[in-house]
Amino acid sequence: MFNVKESLHAVLSHLPEGVRLVAISKFHPNEYIEAAYEEGQRIFGESHEQELRGKVETLPKDIQWHFIGHLQTNKVKYIAPYITMIEAVDSLKLLREIDKEAAKNERVIDVLLELHIAEEETKYGLTPDACRQLLADGAWRDLKHVRICGLMMMASNVDDEQQIRSEFRIAHNLFDELKAQYFADAPWFCERSWGMSHDYLIAIEEGSTMVRVGTTIFGPRVY
Repeated sequence: MFNVKESLHAVLSHLPEGVRLVAISKFHPNEYIEAAYEEGQRIFGESHEQELRGKVETLPKDIQWHFIGHLQTNKVKYIAPYITMIEAVDSLKLLREIDKEAAKNERVIDVLLELHIAEEETKYGLTPDACRQLLADGAWRDLKHVRICGLMMMASNVDDEQQIRSEFRIAHNLFDELKAQYFADAPWFCERSWGMSHDYLIAIEEGSTMVRVGTTIFGPRVY
């Protein structure tokens, strides 16, 4: 078994006050999650609804589950009863579906808007201008069972630290702009979720409040 506890503490030792760890546990077995849980970790990230459901049913009930991958609208109903946060919302359509299913469960679900800043072609995420437009259109204000808590993004998977830093900075500047324009009176709009195993130290320097680390803690994924 990979030494989860040792790896977890190594990551946590780098996190300053105000930065939380989302331990990315997708494709990793329950015993790895339990090992991290025993050390006090409570936030875990998953990206496949069926795998997540199995873990929810068998693991401690005070775990906070974050959905981190692309979420299809037809899957929202399955996770709406228990998900703590949906980190990758990339359309008004998805926002509306989350609101609808949260209402059925008499909950308010926290979400992050996913940005697409990286230069490589990824399928999902809002460009900064599309994100501005979604908020400017205002339809999100009518959604009473979903709460926009900040932004999420992934930097380009490159070795160029300056490029990575620049992309994080674009996200941080957009966060500040949107906070001032739409969420000045919303203390919950406070999350900047960027930084993964290979770049989370840079992300922290560039204003991240939540880093998503998997491989560094749990080792290679078990498919």
